[in-house]
Amino acid sequence: MPLKILIIRFSSIGDIVLTTPVVRCLKQQLNAEIHFLTKKGFRGILDPNPYIDKVYTIQSKVGEIKTELRKEKYDWVIDLHHNLRSLQVKWILGRPSRSFNKLNLAKWLMVNLKWNLLPKIHIVHRYLDTTKKLGIQYDGKGLDYFIPEGQQVQLRDIDCASKYTPDQRKALQQGQYVALVIGAAHATKRMPLAKLVEICQGIQQPILLLGGPDDRATGDQIVQLAGTHVINTCGQYSLHQSASLVKQAAQVITHDTGLMHIAAALRKPVISIWGSTIPEFGMTPFYPEGMDENKTFEVANLSCRPCSKIGYDVCPKGHFQCMNNIDVAKICALIELPVVEKIN
Repeated sequence: MPLKILIIRFSSIGDIVLTTPVVRCLKQQLNAEIHFLTKKGFRGILDPNPYIDKVYTIQSKVGEIKTELRKEKYDWVIDLHHNLRSLQVKWILGRPSRSFNKLNLAKWLMVNLKWNLLPKIHIVHRYLDTTKKLGIQYDGKGLDYFIPEGQQVQLRDIDCASKYTPDQRKALQQGQYVALVIGAAHATKRMPLAKLVEICQGIQQPILLLGGPDDRATGDQIVQLAGTHVINTCGQYSLHQSASLVKQAAQVITHDTGLMHIAAALRKPVISIWGSTIPEFGMTPFYPEGMDENKTFEVANLSCRPCSKIGYDVCPKGHFQCMNNIDVAKICALIELPVVEKIN
């Protein structure tokens, strides 16, 4: 009988995408039956994954699902969240388990005292460390992201601005565009409006703005200020559809957010922009072995960085230099696409 393994990661988008090498390696190397426990809102990321046999979800409490989980009689529990809820699951099931090291102390020291004791190891490899007892070795294939049938966006169907030139329209439909991800869960991980406008003004190629419904108004302002070569898709598409636009883009500019990791999973060239968080936390774009398509932009040697593990709603210092001092000209200079004439 193959092993039956439960993997736990409740949230969020990027963190779940970063667990996919664990899922794939367990499935392929052990031929195990893989179940995944997450929050209900993230189920859609996991359902299309062919390496997962069953997805369980909770709305908020582990008690919602404990009876069903007990019936599964798991051989192992791989805890990739390592919080109170996942501890409850392990206690309820009473099965052999492994939990990943969250490095909470090292992160606290970095945030509060600026003592860098963080190991130079990506979170994907820390996730994979939980499977060593089972003899799993990393296969070098990077992240996975699967876009379901019917969620692919046809570029010809995108509503171009009325002043798009024929060359701009052709470039868009051929995938010669930049996907600019303007959203992020916390404000201090997002560039201010003026900096986003500056990026768009410095790029001559078509730009698609990506984000959720909360980013729609910001996207409209960017279009108004930057020009008609920018199209605001924020809130218009589902996560999978946004991933489809990322997949078809020539280059991706993004904050430290879920679509950054999806872009890496889809092997896209990424320009990642870091504000209150830092790459040293181990969550940079993760590519297959021998491939690195990420170019990192951050304000180095800023004494207040990092101010948080995850970010704040406003800059604690008030100056927001970690984003305001980003060199936009250098970002725009990295766009390696044919220049398309704009109509102003």
